[in-house]
Amino acid sequence: MTIDPELRIAELLTARLCHELVGPVTAVANGAELLSEDGLEVDREALALISDSARRIASRLQLYRFSYGFGATHAAGPQPGELAARYFETTRVVCRYGETVRALPLADQKLACNLLVFGAETLIHGGHVSVDAATRGFRVEAAGEGVALPREQWQALRLATPVADLTARTVHGYFTGRLARAEGWRLVDELMPGRLCIEAIGAAR
Repeated sequence: MTIDPELRIAELLTARLCHELVGPVTAVANGAELLSEDGLEVDREALALISDSARRIASRLQLYRFSYGFGATHAAGPQPGELAARYFETTRVVCRYGETVRALPLADQKLACNLLVFGAETLIHGGHVSVDAATRGFRVEAAGEGVALPREQWQALRLATPVADLTARTVHGYFTGRLARAEGWRLVDELMPGRLCIEAIGAAR
């Protein structure tokens, strides 16, 4: 059977997004069940669970709408730095979004947000991600104990993975690599003990 590459990528991005949402959505459902039980303390616990899970859902949807969708052409609503902050505040990863990056065009910040998510996925035990402007673009760093960049993730970012071999886990890296190439960026990565650095370099910048 012939595989439509663009359709395959869309399917995998959808699967990834659903995976990101299933946990907090399930938590909302569990909180609703708790509300049906008697007891003031249980009600408070359920409301806290629902509130936290709803915040996680909203933060993920807002960041992915910008990162995967057409948000790079719209400045209305929360800016990319705020979207990234909200996304990571519900994870074990601390994010620092440099002030110099906030001044970049939205299309560049779209790539930066995708790279932040990619970097965060290498932090097995949590840690820090940051993005700052560099001489000819910007630089994303992920730092933490046990930083790991699996070969399949690295190959996807480098666009070395055939579309037919992509999975819901590797499609984000592939999409990020495609986005970088489409916008004229060259990605240079360096993996060191406890740290991953990815620099986006633009020839005309």
